[in-house]
Amino acid sequence: MDCIFCKIVAGEIPSVKVYEDDLVYAFMDISPINKGHVLVIPKEHHHSSSTVPEEIGGRMFHIGSRIGVALKRGLDFEGFNLHLADGTCAGQVVNHAHLHVVPRGVEDGFHWNWRQLEYAAGESAETAEKIKNKLKL
Repeated sequence: MDCIFCKIVAGEIPSVKVYEDDLVYAFMDISPINKGHVLVIPKEHHHSSSTVPEEIGGRMFHIGSRIGVALKRGLDFEGFNLHLADGTCAGQVVNHAHLHVVPRGVEDGFHWNWRQLEYAAGESAETAEKIKNKLKL
């Protein structure tokens, strides 16, 4: 397999480790949005968050939030973002599921550039029905 994150987990590519257990590995992002930016990945390869088992996905978010708190306390940030992109159209660059933990400050100058669309009358409920009809839990 030619996955850079799998190679990091295997120790074939160096990384600056922040945390590791049986399920997840967390390390410093080499191109951080803000200094302290950490990636939390499943140790087993999953190209998409949709294939990550619930136990591992839950662990990723639990560890990510604990790292976020540590960023606030240790690096004097006001907050943090947890960001997971699924698919290249969503901004996923490495084809291995990963959670970004991005430390945030009030004046850090970074903006997600979210747009805000509006639903026509009844469109929100119609859209919700389409989602619910395909939701598999």
